[in-house]
Amino acid sequence: MARKTDIPSSYYGEPRKFDPTFRGPIHNRSCTDVVCCVIFVIVILGYIALGTVAWIHGDPRKVVYPTDSHGQFCGQQGTPNVNKAILFYFNILQCANPAVLINLQCPTTQLCVSKCPDRFATYLDMQYNYRYNKSYWDYYRQFCKPGFDNPSKPVAQVLRDEDCPSMIVPSRPFLQRCFPDFITRNGTLTVANKTNFKDGLGKTRSVVDLRDAANGITSLLDAKEVGMKIFEDYASSWYWILIGLVITMVVSLAFILLLRFTAGVLLWLIIFGVIAAVGYGIWHCYWEFSTLRGKPDADVTVSDIGFQTDFRVYLQLSQTWLVFMISLSVIEVVIVIILIFLRRRVRIAIALLKEGSKAIGYIMSTLFYPIITFVLLAICIAYWAVTAVFLASSGDAVYKVMSTQSNCMYSNLTCDPETFGQTNVTKVCPGSQCTFAFYGGESLYHRYIFVLQLCNLLVFLWLVNFTIALGQCTLAGAFASYYWALKKPNDIPTCPLFSSFSRAIRYHTGSLAFGSLILAVVQMFRIVLEYLDHKLKGAHNAFARFLLCCLKCCFWCLEHFIKFMNRNAYIMIAIYGKNFCTSAKDAFFLLMRNVVRVAVLDKVTDFLLFLGKLLISGSVGVLAFFFFTRKIPVIQEEVPSLNYYWVPLLTVIFGSYMIAHGFFNVYAMCVDTLFLCFCEDLERNDGSSAKPFYMSPGLHKILRKGDQGAKLYTGS
Repeated sequence: MARKTDIPSSYYGEPRKFDPTFRGPIHNRSCTDVVCCVIFVIVILGYIALGTVAWIHGDPRKVVYPTDSHGQFCGQQGTPNVNKAILFYFNILQCANPAVLINLQCPTTQLCVSKCPDRFATYLDMQYNYRYNKSYWDYYRQFCKPGFDNPSKPVAQVLRDEDCPSMIVPSRPFLQRCFPDFITRNGTLTVANKTNFKDGLGKTRSVVDLRDAANGITSLLDAKEVGMKIFEDYASSWYWILIGLVITMVVSLAFILLLRFTAGVLLWLIIFGVIAAVGYGIWHCYWEFSTLRGKPDADVTVSDIGFQTDFRVYLQLSQTWLVFMISLSVIEVVIVIILIFLRRRVRIAIALLKEGSKAIGYIMSTLFYPIITFVLLAICIAYWAVTAVFLASSGDAVYKVMSTQSNCMYSNLTCDPETFGQTNVTKVCPGSQCTFAFYGGESLYHRYIFVLQLCNLLVFLWLVNFTIALGQCTLAGAFASYYWALKKPNDIPTCPLFSSFSRAIRYHTGSLAFGSLILAVVQMFRIVLEYLDHKLKGAHNAFARFLLCCLKCCFWCLEHFIKFMNRNAYIMIAIYGKNFCTSAKDAFFLLMRNVVRVAVLDKVTDFLLFLGKLLISGSVGVLAFFFFTRKIPVIQEEVPSLNYYWVPLLTVIFGSYMIAHGFFNVYAMCVDTLFLCFCEDLERNDGSSAKPFYMSPGLHKILRKGDQGAKLYTGS
């Protein structure tokens, strides 16, 4: 075997010389990346100004509430529509699809009503029956224009002026709009048990025409019904969901505290516990599959039954359990193979995690810092969402000519409802009306609303990444204070977390903003590429699709590389107080000079922490499953009645994973900081009395063994 050529250390930058006065994170430091800090502050002020302008010009009611043909909100206080919160379409057959309905661009008169019609009727029939019973008009008039009270007016003139609809059909409100009340009976689509109806124009129409006019509404109504059931499940089970999340928090905290004393044993228990849990899952899936196999109803495939809102239907199929069993088997094999080939590296990672647990044990306040990050992220998300809604609802009411005649030359042109009666449009196109179409405008502000939405998104990404960067730099400074304390815990400074947070805000806002901006720009490019990919899904240009796929892959890799470099740059900033570029360069060269150790520890520690998160969230999930499916006899009576037990179950599992992720992220940041400090320690010191190591003897011993094993493994 040929001997590998040694790469000189200068290739990856010279190690820093020993500084006898260095005792951990530098306290006497100056502001870094001031220009970027100033730009960041200006952008925040501009963002506040953007939100203020959007607040002044926008009106969320334009997004939430429907608007009639006169531009008035249905259900708006202080208007004649205060008790009329539902929008009614005079002739829904003129609407092409549900998107037209929801966007208020259907070419028919739209009226606010207090309730939807509950019967079939035509204006012609009403006028005939009115002679004998005045109540027919009293009911029909609520769907006519306000102020119209002339049931004897000729039908042709009423329909021409659109004073009243030619027909009404049984409807129910959805999205505050009246849609036909479709019901499928024995495979036949009906409305109020009828398959045909009169359209008031002398024709008999099929309810299929209504379905075509409101294509997709039936599925939306089903979705609404499912949504209501899900809401009911949350309303009845929120208390138990909260208990499950509190249990996760307690277990995660106890788990991290136990790691300080039994790191090795506990981590190996996690590994074998995950293997055993997955193995039990494989056995259970095989048992269910064997039980259901051969039963007539259980041999149906998932594709045959399609999508079902009741997930229990899928659990009655043998194919479902076969898919589960294969998936778990693949996961089990992958975990076992990783452990076999990385068993020595797992021991090294456990030693570093044990050291991390000691650091967290001495600085317990770091476990609660994710709460601050969560609050800041919640503020950023809320501000972005509110600004986006107000920007989307900015604009004045735009009116357009709506005509029932397809050859009208004025159709779809903008108009003024106050002067519309003085024009000759109604003479050229009889029956035309100037009705509300949408909200918009021709001012400079309205023309650049889309650009402002993009700016809103970019600044939002910048602020989110800055919040995360602030948390990483703060935690890194606190854990670096622990590592560089020669006599632990006596030399650990007072309130290391608060001191680190103060240094990061006071001196390094510009550096954190610089790194966050780079990442935000890359993420913005990724969002644009995803948007283009969505738009080109129906395109047949294979080269364009291939090029877009390559760009998406490249930017995905770039984003993850920048995240990795930023994370380590923030650690160096927390320790030395230098600017972002210098810190990123020093971190990169330090990692390259210790590339073997990086390869050993980075993904292995991530893998072990992932197993910990998986075990905690999985254990709480199993407990929640047995609880919500009433399989715990002791508390069986306490279980609330649910439509879908998977609603609170998935909420508990997802919430538990996020809580465990928040706790273990602190752990991961601790390990990364200690690792970089360890590499610095080796380059600065030699273990002599003049230059002693700051690492613990146990950590130094096992990492040295790992280095020797890695060298033998690589053949160097």
